[in-house]
Amino acid sequence: QVLFVESGGDLVQPGGSLRLSCTGSGFTFDSGTRMMGWYRQRPGWEREWVAIFSATDVRPKYADSVKDRFIISRDDAKNTLYLQMNGVKPDGTADYYCEAVWKGLEVWGRGTRVTVSA
Repeated sequence: QVLFVESGGDLVQPGGSLRLSCTGSGFTFDSGTRMMGWYRQRPGWEREWVAIFSATDVRPKYADSVKDRFIISRDDAKNTLYLQMNGVKPDGTADYYCEAVWKGLEVWGRGTRVTVSA
């Protein structure tokens, strides 16, 4: 089965930090992986992209809402994608998901929940 397994979601106070991880299973971060990134779905909102590595640029892209606060990184040897979340805000409460396009197949995980609350 080809999927991501996310972890690291937790309750965090506003202004705090959290690091999310997701590890690919059934596939590898190789030349067949055209794009990978983090998405989130906030309560009552549609799923939105947060940070991605595109197929055409080694520099990651960030949504305006998280720019300068979140950092996406990857460890290809571990088949793992990370999201360092700094300065979290209450509107960051969401289920966070990894997604990749691997050999034309969209690969998703089941998500990890982040709750930002005092």
